Amino acid sequence: MSSAPIQDIDLATFSFDPYPVLDLLRSNFPITYVPQLKATLFSKHRDIFICEKNIEIFSSVQPNGLMTKLMGQNMMRKDGATHMAERKAIFPTVSPKTVKNFWRDQFVDKTNEILSHLRHKKELEIVSEFSTQVSAEALKLITGLSEMKWMEMDRVSQGMIDGCSNYISDPVIAKDCDDCTRSIDLHIDAQLKNPKLHNAPSLLSSQLEAGMSIQAIKANIKLAISGGQNEPRDAIAGTIGTLLENRSQLEMIISGTKTWLQAFEEYARWMSPIGMSPRRIAKKFIYKNVEFYENDMIFFMFGSANRDEAIFENPDYFDISRDNGPSIAFGAGPHFCAGSWISKTLIAEVALPLFFSHFPNVYLKKPIEFQGWAFRGPKEVILENRNK
Repeated sequence: MSSAPIQDIDLATFSFDPYPVLDLLRSNFPITYVPQLKATLFSKHRDIFICEKNIEIFSSVQPNGLMTKLMGQNMMRKDGATHMAERKAIFPTVSPKTVKNFWRDQFVDKTNEILSHLRHKKELEIVSEFSTQVSAEALKLITGLSEMKWMEMDRVSQGMIDGCSNYISDPVIAKDCDDCTRSIDLHIDAQLKNPKLHNAPSLLSSQLEAGMSIQAIKANIKLAISGGQNEPRDAIAGTIGTLLENRSQLEMIISGTKTWLQAFEEYARWMSPIGMSPRRIAKKFIYKNVEFYENDMIFFMFGSANRDEAIFENPDYFDISRDNGPSIAFGAGPHFCAGSWISKTLIAEVALPLFFSHFPNVYLKKPIEFQGWAFRGPKEVILENRNK
C-alpha cells in the first residue's frame, strides 16, 4: 500500500451519500488510503487531471482487477498503442458522423415508441418504465446484439456493474456476474451467424472488420454494456427528476435561454454517474510526498473532482448556467469515454426533449433518493402526469 494517510469510512454510509466523505478528503486528506476499499483515493480535481494522463505510472492495465477477471481485458484496461488501436477499431461505430447520420434517427424512433405506451399513465416511475428501456434499446443497436431483449440488456449490465464494484467479494454477486457475462457471450455467438450483421456499423461489425480477435471483441462489447446501459439510464431519469426539482431551470430550457445539453452536462458533473476510475501503479513513484509502490491500487474519484471547490463555485448546487468545461464526468486522459458523443445525442438531443414534449405537465411525487459511489444514480423517480 502507499504511504498516504489512512482514513476509515463506513461503506454503507458512503454508498448512500459519498459526498460528505469526499468533501472531508478534499479538505484534509486529498490523497488517502482507505482500508475498506483497499485503495488510495485521489479526490482533488487537479491531481486527477494530472495523474490520469500519466499512464506510465497510473496504468489501466490491471491483470488482477475485477473488471479484467470478469469481462476479459477490454480496451479500458489497456494503455498506449494497444489501447489506441482498439479505439480506432470502434471509431466507425461511435464517431460524431455515424451518430448523426445513422444512430440518431433510430434513437428517436425507439424513444417515441416507448413514450407512446406511457402517455396515458397518471403515474410514472421513469427509471423502470422509461430510461431503462431507452438506454437498453439504444445499446442493442450500438452493440449489434439486436436479438437480446431490452430487459436482458439491463440485467446483464447491472450484473456486471455489481461484479466490478464487488470489492467485498460477495459470492452471490460474483455468481450473478458470471451468469451475465455468459449470456452476453451466447448472444454474440448467435449474432456472428446473422447474415445482416454488417448492414449496420455496430461495435460487433466494426471490430470484426478491423480484424480483432473474438476474445477482444467480446471483452469490449461487455465494457460497452457495463457502461452504456446504467450510466445513460441513470442520467436520463436523474436529469428529468432534478429538473423537476428545479423547475425554474427547466423553464429556462423550455423558453430557449438554456439547452438540454447544458442540463445533461451539469447533471453529469453534479451527480457523476461514473464516480470513480481505478488505476494500478506500474512502478515505484512519489507524488506530493506520497510514496506509491508497484501494483498499488488507485481510485481517481471523479465524483469528488466534479465538486471541487477550487474548480467550481458552489459545487453542491445544481446549476445549468455554469461553465462545465472543467468537468471530468467522461474522464480526462487517453481513456476519455469513447461513447461520449453517443451519450450526449441519446440524452440531450433525444430522450430529454422527447420526454418533456410528450409530458409537458409532470411533477415529482416525492424527493429523489440516489445510491452508489463508484456508479451513482437514482433509486426511482416517481412522477405525477397532469396532462389529462
